[in-house]
Amino acid sequence: MTEREKGTRGEEDLGAFELGLRQRLAEGAREVYPAAAPYPAIVERGRRERRRRLAAAGAALVVLGLVPVVALALPGRDAPANGATVTSVPEPSTAAPAPPTANAPAGPGAPATPGQLADGITMAAAAEGLEQCLAFGPPGGASGGGPLGRDAVGKPEDYRILLAHRSTGNDNSPGDGRFVVAVKDGPTPVRLICRIVDGEVSGRNTSSGRDGNPERGAVVPDMNGGKLFLQRLSTEGPWKLPYRWGSIGTVDERVARVTVTYGGATVEAALDHGWFAATGILERSVVNSPRIKGYDAQGKQIYDSDGDRAYDRLIP
Repeated sequence: MTEREKGTRGEEDLGAFELGLRQRLAEGAREVYPAAAPYPAIVERGRRERRRRLAAAGAALVVLGLVPVVALALPGRDAPANGATVTSVPEPSTAAPAPPTANAPAGPGAPATPGQLADGITMAAAAEGLEQCLAFGPPGGASGGGPLGRDAVGKPEDYRILLAHRSTGNDNSPGDGRFVVAVKDGPTPVRLICRIVDGEVSGRNTSSGRDGNPERGAVVPDMNGGKLFLQRLSTEGPWKLPYRWGSIGTVDERVARVTVTYGGATVEAALDHGWFAATGILERSVVNSPRIKGYDAQGKQIYDSDGDRAYDRLIP
């Protein structure tokens, strides 16, 4: 074989070898080439991971909602010296009433029982009426203030409300309003009866309080109590019914119970620091004043106004 033929054959063998090598490389490349990615599986895995993270975040939020509120203590506002945090305490649903300030005006004492404030008259309204009454006119003058001086009459905080109820006008005192009765224990005892009509004081009566006459009984009806139970004189025509009436007086330490009968109806009086106070509704015309009886702690009757010569039994 000539050299030319050998060269030609070598080129043919090299070409066949190169061709075979390329073929084997291509086949090997197909063997090591990664398969197509499983796209659906990857998406599903991502969704599961997202749901897991959302669930974990939700649980963290629930736990966060249960953590108590913590307020940082600010320097200069009663903060702990070591800079520790202060846990806030929930405010109570109903705050305790604030104590009265030193500049708040003092008022009269309340009666012993709620029934001594009748006809919807509140303690605030009774106290306001008392203040008006004490400021009404010169004591002892034409206002009917009585013989007491202004200093003896005192201030609202010196008094205790004994009785308050509506009043019915008559020919001498027209207009309907309300009565306010208050008492002061000392140093000069005072009993005050005041009538208020249309927000204005229409009359005031004061006395020096207790009757010190030892011949009076264990119960002493107030000598001016008729202002509370007498609507009009017997000569002034029929009464306007129903009529709200009141009865007051003093009691001593022997008395444990007082009853007042008026117009056929009997009511239990309130005992209030040495006084009695009663009120009721009159449904028919009367000719007799209220009948007052007192009893001791054993239930024994120790006073009857029918046997009290100082008490006017008949309506004038």
